[in-house]
Amino acid sequence: MPTQPAQIDPGVTENSPPGEFTVRAVILGALLGIVFGASSLYLVLKVGLTVSASIPVAVISLALFRLWSKAGGRDATILENNIVQTAGSAGESIAFGLGVTMPAIMILGFDLEIGRVMLVGLLGGLLGILMMIPLRRALIVAQHGQLKYPEGTACAQVLKAGAAQGEGSGFRFQDAELNAGMEQKRADEAVRAPTALRASTIFTGLGIGLVYRTLMSALRFWKDTPEKIFGPPFKGGVISAEITPELLGVGYIIGPRISSIMVAGGVLSGLVLTPFIKFFGDALNGPLAPGKKPIAEMNPSDIRSAYVLYIGAGAVAAGGIISLIRSLPIIVHGIRSGLSDFRAAVVAHTGVLRTEQDLSMKFVAGGIVALILAILAAPQLHMNILGAILIIVFGFLFATVSSRLTGEIGSSSNPISGMTVATLLLTCLCFLVVGWTGGAYYVTALSVGGIVCVAASNAGSTSQDLKTGFLIGGTPKHQQVAILIGAAASALVLGPILLGLNDTATVYVPASPGAPEVRDATKLSGLKTEVYPGSPGIGAKIAALFGEKVQLETGAPQKYYVWYQPDTAGGSSTKFLLDASGKAVWLVDPGINGTVTKRPDGTPVHKFLAPKATLMSYIITGMLDRKLPWGLVLFGVMIAVALELCGVSSLAFAVGVYLPISSSTPIFVGGLVRWLVDRRLRHSLREHKLDEAELAAETDKSPGVLLASGYIAGGAIAGILIAFLAGAMPDRDSRINSWAEAKNPFFDGANADWLALLPFLLLTGYLYWVGRQATRAKQSTNGMSLE
Repeated sequence: MPTQPAQIDPGVTENSPPGEFTVRAVILGALLGIVFGASSLYLVLKVGLTVSASIPVAVISLALFRLWSKAGGRDATILENNIVQTAGSAGESIAFGLGVTMPAIMILGFDLEIGRVMLVGLLGGLLGILMMIPLRRALIVAQHGQLKYPEGTACAQVLKAGAAQGEGSGFRFQDAELNAGMEQKRADEAVRAPTALRASTIFTGLGIGLVYRTLMSALRFWKDTPEKIFGPPFKGGVISAEITPELLGVGYIIGPRISSIMVAGGVLSGLVLTPFIKFFGDALNGPLAPGKKPIAEMNPSDIRSAYVLYIGAGAVAAGGIISLIRSLPIIVHGIRSGLSDFRAAVVAHTGVLRTEQDLSMKFVAGGIVALILAILAAPQLHMNILGAILIIVFGFLFATVSSRLTGEIGSSSNPISGMTVATLLLTCLCFLVVGWTGGAYYVTALSVGGIVCVAASNAGSTSQDLKTGFLIGGTPKHQQVAILIGAAASALVLGPILLGLNDTATVYVPASPGAPEVRDATKLSGLKTEVYPGSPGIGAKIAALFGEKVQLETGAPQKYYVWYQPDTAGGSSTKFLLDASGKAVWLVDPGINGTVTKRPDGTPVHKFLAPKATLMSYIITGMLDRKLPWGLVLFGVMIAVALELCGVSSLAFAVGVYLPISSSTPIFVGGLVRWLVDRRLRHSLREHKLDEAELAAETDKSPGVLLASGYIAGGAIAGILIAFLAGAMPDRDSRINSWAEAKNPFFDGANADWLALLPFLLLTGYLYWVGRQATRAKQSTNGMSLE
C-alpha cells in the first residue's frame, strides 16, 4: 500500500512555490556536473576514489546566481539552486562507474572504443535513476528519521542557509508561528558556522589548485613526487609522496580514519612487502614468476608491478566482497522493500501535493524497456540476451541496495566496488555454466558490470538529491528530470575525456629484440590495422593554438597490424604494432595502467593506475581463463581477512596496499589536517550540545571542506589539461623538462626531494588556516557570506 508522507516543514510553501525547473538551472547544473565529473574521473583513474560534489555545486550555484542578481539579473530561488545541485551531482557517480570498469577492457587487450564508453555511462546512468524513482516514497519519505542520507541532509542545510540571505528566494515556512519560531534556530546556526558558505573559499581553492599544479607539473618548478629509497639493511623500502592538491583535498574530505587506514596499507606495501620480497629474492639467480627478470635487478617499482599488485588486488577483491556480505541483512530487506514499493508505485495515483509528484510509472517502465532494447541493439556492447537479463536483475538489486545503504552510511562508505565485483563474479559464473569462456565474452561481462556499476552509483546519488529536495520542499519529478539530463550530459562528455587521458599518456617505444612475430599470413591478414603516427587529431589542433608544429617521429604515417600479447600470468596484455612481414616495430604502452614512464626522448609521462579497473580485469581472467598467480592473490585475501578479524575495515586498507605509497601519503596528510580542524571545531561547538550526526554535518560544510573541494577540482582539471597539452606538444614539454633537470634544484639534484616539500607545506598550512576559520568566526553573528 502507498506510504504516507512524513511530517516535516520543507521551508517552501506548497501552494505558491517559487521558480524551480528553469532552463538556466538545468544548463548550469549540467555544466558543473561535467566539470566535477571530469575531476572525479581523474581521481578514480589515479587512486580509485571519488568525493561527493553536491555541496560544492550548491555553493557555486548560490554564488553565481547571487553575483548575477547584483549585476541586475534575477537571483535564483532555493528550488532553482536545488535543481542545479541535482543535475550537477550526476557527473561524479558516472565518472566512478566508468573509471572502475571501462579501462579493464583495454587492460585485457581490447580497444577502448568511444561509443562503448559513452553507451555504458549513458545507459547505466539513466537505468539507475529510473529504478530509484519508484523507491522514493519508501526510502526518502516513509523512512525519514531512520535513513539519514547524510550528504543530502547537509546539502539541504547549505541551501537553506544560503537562501535565507537572499531577497525573493522563496524560502518561507508554511506556518506563521513556525516561521517565527525558526528565527532563533537560524540565528543559532549563523553563530555556529557564520563562514561556512563563503563561495569565495571554493573558488580560491580552485585557483590555487590550478596554479600549483601548473607550476609543478607543466613548468617543473619543483619535483612532483619526492621519495626516499632505502639501501641495506632495509633494501627495497621506499617512502614517497605525490604532492598534488587534489590528493591533499581528497584526504581532508574523506577524513582522518579512512585516510589513516589507506596509508597503513601503503606502509605495508612500500615498507614491508617490497623489502620483504627483496630480502628473500635477491639471492635467486633467475626470474621468479610472475616476474620477468631476477629480483636482484628489480627496483621497488618493478617489485610492486610484478608481485605486490596481485597481493593488493586480492585484498581489494576480498575487502569488497566482505563489505557486501556485511551488508547482506540490509540487502535482503532492500530487495523485499524494493519489490513491494515497485508494486505500490504501479497502483498508486499521482499525489495531489506538488511535493509528492514523481515521474509516472508508465514513463519509468517505458524508459527501462527502451534502455534494454538499446543495450541489445548497440553493437559496441557485444551484448546478448543473457547479459541483458543480468543487467536488469543486478541493476534492480544493487540500485535498491545502493539507495538504502546511502541513506544509512552515506555515499562515501557505499560499497559500490563490492557490488561491481559481485556482479562480475556472478556474471562470469553464469558464462562458465553455459561454456562462454572466449575473449569476446570479456567485453560482454565488463559491459554488464559497467552498466550495473554506473546504475548503482547513480541510484545512490539520486537518493541523496531527492532527500535534499524532500527537506526543502522540492518537486520530485522536476529533480528526476534534472538528474536524467545531467547524467546524459556527463556521460556524453566523460567518455571522450577518458579516452583522451589514455591517449595523451600513451607512449610508442621501439620494440626490443625478442618481441613477438606473426609469420602466418592468414592470421596476419585477419588482424586489425592502425596508422601510426596517424592523422593530426585533437592533440595537433591544441598544439596549433599555441603555435606548436607537430613533429611525426616516423615521418609519413604508416599502416601497422595490431597485435595484443596476453600475459601468461593473467596481467595486462601488451600491445604491439607489426609491419607487413609480421615483425613487431612498436610497443604501445597505454596511458592507463601502462608501465613506461618516459618517452624515447626522456620526457617523463605520468600514467594512470586505475586500481579498481585493474582489479576487474583480474577477476575476468581469473574466472573465465583461470590465469592468475593465485598464491599472491590469496596472500592479499588473507590480509583482508586478518584485518576484518581485528575490527578494521579492509577495503580502504586494501586500496592502500594496491596503490603506491606515494598516492596514500598526501591523502593521509589531508586527513591529519581534517582531524586537527575538527577537534577545534567540536570544542568550539560544545555548548550547543549537538549529537554526533549534527557535529558531522557541521564539519562537512566547514570552510576547509569547501577549500579542499576547490583543491580537488583545480588540481584535477589542471592535471587533465596538462596531460592533453603534454601529449599535443611533446617538443615543448621536453625542452621544459631538460631546463628543469639542468637548472632547477627544486626539480632535480641532491636536495630536490626535501626542497619540493616546501610548497606542499604552504599548501597544507593554508588548508589548515582556512579550516580553522569556522572556529574563529563562532562568536560572530553577522550571518553567512556568499561573496
